[in-house]
Amino acid sequence: MRLDLLLCRLRFAKSRAVAQRWIDEGHIRCNSERVVRIDHAIAAGDVLTLPIGHGVQIIAIETLPERRGPAAETQSHYRVVNRDS
Repeated sequence: MRLDLLLCRLRFAKSRAVAQRWIDEGHIRCNSERVVRIDHAIAAGDVLTLPIGHGVQIIAIETLPERRGPAAETQSHYRVVNRDS
């Protein structure tokens, strides 16, 4: 699945355009490597570093969502990883 679509479906970005801007500006990392292409492929097991608010959130993708569903549903597709882990 494309990274921009994933960020939108998981409700981290309000739209794909916002997700694409984050990627273009170099704010996203996948498995500790900076992502520079909006069509970067994401699979289950990947770890993403995202700019959320004034901080950073690290998430591990458990499964790929089929749609942009309610927040409770989308949260089942990833888990938050602590920096200390």
